[in-house]
Amino acid sequence: MAQLQLDKVSKAFGAVQAVRELSFLVPQGSIYGLLGPNGAGKTTTIRMIMRIVLPDAGTILLDGEAVDDLKRERIGYLPEERGLYRKMQVLEHLAFLGEVRGLSRDEARKRARNWLERLGLADKASAKVEALSKGMQQKVQFAAAVIHDPPLVILDEPFTGLDPIATRQFKDEILQMAKGGVTVLFSTHVLPQAEELCTHYCLINRGRALFAGTAEEVRKRYAKPQLKLATADGAPPPE
Repeated sequence: MAQLQLDKVSKAFGAVQAVRELSFLVPQGSIYGLLGPNGAGKTTTIRMIMRIVLPDAGTILLDGEAVDDLKRERIGYLPEERGLYRKMQVLEHLAFLGEVRGLSRDEARKRARNWLERLGLADKASAKVEALSKGMQQKVQFAAAVIHDPPLVILDEPFTGLDPIATRQFKDEILQMAKGGVTVLFSTHVLPQAEELCTHYCLINRGRALFAGTAEEVRKRYAKPQLKLATADGAPPPE
């Protein structure tokens, strides 16, 4: 179980108000899209959830309790900035990160091998991270975020820099996690990506929520009316 709630959360950096009284609820098992243009406050919001920066006001709750360092261990996090140890071998690196997240050494290696297989990187297990393409490194970091089976997964712009095949892989993994009851929150500035995956959205701009609700509510609110013309026999009219 993992339900995330933000209530009137705000954050300023000097004179810049990055997030303004932002509120939304991420239901358990949902795929929740934090959608907005670059600079809207999405990454700052995610960093506050992860306690990388602390909010100036408001509350952030995970399953009804404040997110502290212990609860943060229940979150799988893929940051916008990719951070891997470039000189380590891929399998060893992923297994090491699994151990950091509380897995035994044997279990960490087992899960690391499984994720490399799932993401098409089995043949890169002995390669150094620095030898991988950016897209491959992103796959490794995605695996590192979820290797400990967290009930809540937060992905900050997860599709940036991925080719279409890798993008499809990530989307399939997100859908599979949600089917298993995992709650997924991801940020994006690309509407079609959100439309394909999300059950819920928060539309954000200049740090404020423009709308928060289900995908169906978003469609009803923002759908453009269309006028269709046809002749009496049902055929389209001549041009």
